[in-house]
Amino acid sequence: MGLFTVALAGAGAVGAFFAAPVVLAGVGFTSAGIAAGSYAAGMMSAAAVANGGAVAAGSTVAVLQAAGAAGLPAAASAGAAGIGATVGWITAALV
Repeated sequence: MGLFTVALAGAGAVGAFFAAPVVLAGVGFTSAGIAAGSYAAGMMSAAAVANGGAVAAGSTVAVLQAAGAAGLPAAASAGAAGIGATVGWITAALV
């Protein structure tokens, strides 16, 4: 594995690690709750309709809102970094 590949994988890992909370807030999962009119609000509405008026604990919407409110747990941050590293490695292979 060359230096270019390592550099792109590292950049992808760091970028994804820092981008994940920004992306969550950008789609509406904020520390103050789900932003009105956002993509997250649409997800919450669909989940509530599908579940008889409530959002089920442990559902995707609930987990993403918890991450938006309290921040990503270490495992999720590591997962995001791993995905970013993989994208960087693939990019290096294609270049």
